Amino acid sequence: MPRTKLGPHRQHYFQLENVQGRAYTHVKLTVYPDGGIKRVRIIGTKLDGDETASGHKIRTQGDPVVAPSPIPVPAAPSNTTIIPVLPLTPEAFTPFGQVIQGYADHNAAPRGTRITPANQGSASKLHKLALLTSSYPAQAGATSGLSVYRCNPLKIVNGDRTSEIKMLERHPFTNQAFIPMGGGPGEGLETPGRAYLVVVAKNGPDDRPDLKTLRAFVASAAQGIVYNTAIWREYRC
Repeated sequence: MPRTKLGPHRQHYFQLENVQGRAYTHVKLTVYPDGGIKRVRIIGTKLDGDETASGHKIRTQGDPVVAPSPIPVPAAPSNTTIIPVLPLTPEAFTPFGQVIQGYADHNAAPRGTRITPANQGSASKLHKLALLTSSYPAQAGATSGLSVYRCNPLKIVNGDRTSEIKMLERHPFTNQAFIPMGGGPGEGLETPGRAYLVVVAKNGPDDRPDLKTLRAFVASAAQGIVYNTAIWREYRC
């Protein structure tokens, strides 16, 4: 994994890159600057027997460490890739955009966030968690606006919690924000969702999604997201 800035007072989740089909016997964690962490968990699949993919013996010391088993997923066709869905955190989402949320613990806000009291001391303002950007040509006559998506929940059939991604889209000239809306009178949702799925990928050299960078996150209803310009995202409506 690349060197990554982490915020305090929360759990962090990351998907390792370029590890498919490779076997590992050791994990090294380096903290900059020297500090403390509560625990580290590495989730993966144990090879059959006591040999690595290269045929070398694995030497163990003491009792084996047992990691929590990943959620079982159905077998996928050879041309299909199954990716894990990780809880959304600002640090893990940084390559794709920004997370918009109110931090009760100000120390947990992204590093450098300006926070000031507001509304006669009854609120805290977290300044500019994301900036609005646009690079449309001047002659395009583009304007900014707010739209509302009224979405249906993902369907779970026979306990299968996988979801097939059929289409990705991107906005090549602007970033894009999604802020969840809850229940309420009038046109509010009768049963508002508590979480939603975020699927993203970087742009590839052929101006198509780079599927090696495909990532999935589960965001809570208290989190909004801002996709960076030209980031591919799942399109489902």
